[in-house]
Amino acid sequence: MRILVLGGIRSGKSRWAERAVAAAAGTAPVRYIATGALPTGPDDAGWTRRVAAHRDRRPAHWSTVETTDVAAALRTDATTATLVDDIGGWLTAVMDRRAAWTGGEVGADVSDLLAAVAAVDSPLVLVSPEVGLTVVPATEAGRRFADELGELNQRLADECDRVVLVVAGQPVPVKDPS
Repeated sequence: MRILVLGGIRSGKSRWAERAVAAAAGTAPVRYIATGALPTGPDDAGWTRRVAAHRDRRPAHWSTVETTDVAAALRTDATTATLVDDIGGWLTAVMDRRAAWTGGEVGADVSDLLAAVAAVDSPLVLVSPEVGLTVVPATEAGRRFADELGELNQRLADECDRVVLVVAGQPVPVKDPS
């Protein structure tokens, strides 16, 4: 079962995804692929607290992989239940690497991620921000990110058996297994 969990900032999407992967895995190991970069300096104590809160919620028997190379991480073990949190962090890193903020292309990276997702044979839960519920960004780079993430979310939804939108901590089914 592949589940895409969408939601806004602080919607409860990560917490819901953690419960979903834990339920799917039972007592088996879970791999948590964290894509969010740590702050580069002491100026972002709030981000450091958010990362720590995510780490503190994970059970001791879960392993954590902190990487922005999600496709490679998925390919290293396609049989362990996996949670990826979050796709927006991954896309930001790809856009940085490919200079996509100013016109570079991310298509090859997106295709590689989608192929890796399709090859996973275990429970997989992907967390991604939903960008379609806010104002249109005022900057070209912001619009580029929103457009890329919106397209990526649509393509991931096609690959997933289930899609859930989390609003105020409450899951709203968008796509259920047929």
